Amino acid sequence: MSHLIGTYQCKADPKGRVKIPTALGKQLSDARQQAFVIKRAVFQPCLELYSLAEWNALMERVNKLNRFKKKNNDFIRRFTAGVKVVELDATDRLQIPRDLARIASIEKEVVLSAAVNIIEIWNAERYEKAIDEAAVDFAALAEEVMGDDGDDVS
Repeated sequence: MSHLIGTYQCKADPKGRVKIPTALGKQLSDARQQAFVIKRAVFQPCLELYSLAEWNALMERVNKLNRFKKKNNDFIRRFTAGVKVVELDATDRLQIPRDLARIASIEKEVVLSAAVNIIEIWNAERYEKAIDEAAVDFAALAEEVMGDDGDDVS
């Protein structure tokens, strides 16, 4: 699921199933043969969807943490809280577990947003609010995160 592209407006049905848009489904073609992992996000009020391969790679890093340090155990517990394995059904619908849907306020209007190698699953109103709030200082953030540190000679 590396280098996903796009933001998609979707609807959740009364059972909490979200139809994966065709354009996104094509990008997931390799990953859909296996399961996916869904969890609450760390920094935002949304959910994150990982391919099993991406999740396993992340867990390799987490598994290297020293479990005899309390902060590491606290991090692992919080990071993996509510994690579920999910699959796409025959009609490319993703069943969002009720407990996670409640945490992220996923109801009817949903946004699926590609975030490099994962998909963020948002309540549509919360997504727009997060985008609007980030726009205020995005130029400064972009410069800080992606800007050159003065190494080039122009």
